[in-house]
Amino acid sequence: MPGRLIAVEGVDGSGKSTQIDLLHKWLVGLGCRVFFSEWNSSPLVMEATKKAKRRLLLTPTTFCLIHATDFADRYERQILPMLRAGYIVLCDRYVYTSYARDKARGCDPAWLREVYGFAQPPDITFWYHVPVETALDRLTKSRKEPNYFEAGMDLGLSLDLREGFRIFQDRITRNYAEMVEEFGFVTMDATLPIHHQQQAARKLIQERIDLSAYPSRIERVVHDQYGIPPPVFEEDLIDAEGEW
Repeated sequence: MPGRLIAVEGVDGSGKSTQIDLLHKWLVGLGCRVFFSEWNSSPLVMEATKKAKRRLLLTPTTFCLIHATDFADRYERQILPMLRAGYIVLCDRYVYTSYARDKARGCDPAWLREVYGFAQPPDITFWYHVPVETALDRLTKSRKEPNYFEAGMDLGLSLDLREGFRIFQDRITRNYAEMVEEFGFVTMDATLPIHHQQQAARKLIQERIDLSAYPSRIERVVHDQYGIPPPVFEEDLIDAEGEW
């Protein structure tokens, strides 16, 4: 397919959503054809998922399958068509979230790979690796406590939300680490300053993807806050006076 797929993964509090949001804005600023999709956002099942979580109706298997349905809907209606149309598709979480989380809930890893077997692998997958205690500290600074499912409370790991978070997210982190070689993750040190992580991600993307092959509109060439100018698409320049 002519498009390119970039995904980010990491535990809750890793900062991956901040990083992919910055990548999205950067690529839009370059004038690239870009589309963004995030985990658990399909209008087809989003309300059912929320209701089931509120009522604590989900077992590990149904938890996996309802998120797989969400992903399948977005994959067939959004991700795949955009890749076929020649877009750079950014995904805040991909199938590896299920492989890490649902395995931590007790689901069989081989079965999980079968469930998501229809999905093509990303061209680049960034894994934002951060110590669980750092992730917890970040979450509790933005809100008082981790939520019920972030803390694995449905598994009865602990009566304390924070301790449950430590146990559950540690399981998830170990599952991600086991997938690095299998799926070729690019491991990012998520304890570094945000702009350092962003510069490293942009540099790698530019090394692996010819961004000039994905222009969507004319943009002025500027340096952003991280000092990285977009590539100049010469065919888009009308004259040397900056008229676009």
